Amino acid sequence: MLALFYIFIGVAIGVSFWQITRILNFRTVIADDADNAKQGKYAIYFMVFLYAMMIYCLIFMNVIMLPEAASVEGEHDDRLFNITFWLIGIVQFIMQFLIFYFTFKYRGNKERKAKFYADSHKLEAIWTITPAIVLVVLIGYGLWQWNNVMDLSDAEDPIVIEVYSQQFRWDARYAGEDKTLGLGNVNFIEGINTMGVDMSDKNSQDDIQVTELYLPKGRKIHFKFRSQDVLHSAYMPHFRAQMNCVPGMVTEFGFTPKYTTEEMRQQPEVVAKTKGINKVRSAKGEELYEFDYLLLCNKICGASHYNMQMKITVVEQDEYDEWISKQPTLASVLAK
Repeated sequence: MLALFYIFIGVAIGVSFWQITRILNFRTVIADDADNAKQGKYAIYFMVFLYAMMIYCLIFMNVIMLPEAASVEGEHDDRLFNITFWLIGIVQFIMQFLIFYFTFKYRGNKERKAKFYADSHKLEAIWTITPAIVLVVLIGYGLWQWNNVMDLSDAEDPIVIEVYSQQFRWDARYAGEDKTLGLGNVNFIEGINTMGVDMSDKNSQDDIQVTELYLPKGRKIHFKFRSQDVLHSAYMPHFRAQMNCVPGMVTEFGFTPKYTTEEMRQQPEVVAKTKGINKVRSAKGEELYEFDYLLLCNKICGASHYNMQMKITVVEQDEYDEWISKQPTLASVLAK
């Protein structure tokens, strides 16, 4: 793969030099009306091709997009994305037409003289103030959503979970009945205490360490993140959530799951995507795929970065209560 990359770089450099040489050879060539007419037509042809590709991508490439957000807070992320996407899309659609159409309409012609047009304060005000207002609204909405995810001060009875990252795995720790996590530090890592939990802290005695996340639907989850070694990034795409895990500090955010894993598997977009994946896997004789929420690392943290995955299962509250009641505390595990 690295050799292929070097070959690609070499070819790109060679093509660049070739194109530069061609451009330099055109310094003494003066375009005539026939050349200008030809270039104008090429602009129209390219515009048609560009619009065809845009429409194709909008219709047929939509399958690679994520399905509906699986968290309450993620709804606002999707809404902000859709508003931004359609605003940019409409403006781009209009502007591309104007650029290519004017390239054709005002192509060089010896019988036509360009009109000198100094400026228009009215036009400048319109194209300056309008984008400024749109940006203020979008950024304001984005800041509100940021606070919605980051400010957990008014969360009612949240579940507190620490996610611990290291090359190349995730561990997680649930706060016990006291709703408070015990202190943690890399200096306390020893044996099976892989998260470096300070067991002399009374709040650590009822903490529960797991290798798979179970979350109840409809209840706020307060995540705290630590890293043992390098910068990682906890990414939960279906919940529209991501946070850097930084060595030496604790970062946090929260969200509220709104679909159980089983409910998400029944979503039309998920069903269609699963069907497509299993069609390929079946042809290759591979194990069939079943949708699961995942915690991924979204920072390239080393050679086995791609292996950093943790399964997330969202269930109803009573099923979660049953599951958590069966998990041993970290204190009892260390005491064995």
